Amino acid sequence: MLERIYRQLFDHYGPQHWWPAETPFEVMVGAVLTQNTAWTHVERAIDNLRQADLLNPAAITALDQSDLADYLRPVGYFNIKAKRLQALTRFLIDHPQLNSLETDELRQQLLSVHGIGPETADDILLYAYQRPVFVVDAYTRRLFGRLGLMDREASYENLRHAFEAGLKQDAQMFNEYHALIVMHAKTVCRAKPVCDNCCLRRRCAYFCEALKA
Repeated sequence: MLERIYRQLFDHYGPQHWWPAETPFEVMVGAVLTQNTAWTHVERAIDNLRQADLLNPAAITALDQSDLADYLRPVGYFNIKAKRLQALTRFLIDHPQLNSLETDELRQQLLSVHGIGPETADDILLYAYQRPVFVVDAYTRRLFGRLGLMDREASYENLRHAFEAGLKQDAQMFNEYHALIVMHAKTVCRAKPVCDNCCLRRRCAYFCEALKA
């Protein structure tokens, strides 16, 4: 079922070419900064760092935290995010061989960093390290809850394991799938859904219940 839904979304929207970044490190920065903010604000903050030639671990670590926060103002909570970003850059500098670790060990290492939770760690694993780890976000919970396939209130880890168990271990597919979920949730399966435009409506429990009402 999960793979069939992926195919329907892919056929409808086409490849998404995620993550929008030039380097793996930029992916990591974006993963930290996108917490609780829109991606357009993240792009502005990253552009601030790029224009100042600061988009590398050493330069960010060397900055005074208050100066870094000024560059990050577009994302909101910029003091908190400056602290989190520097925690990550220090970690990267102290652990230069991370890519040699097995995925589970690398995930645990990332989760040990201040401000890195499961979703952020999995963003980094999937998009920066190309590891087959499925990212679960609010859009995933909304879509698959409405489809009637998953409990929206289930734990992050239970949902992640459900996707990984139901799909072949393919980082590129996981990349596209997550991006397609985001696209579909932003354009159709919104907080107030546009069900008539939904390519999944025939298998959607939410839509079927709405028809009965």
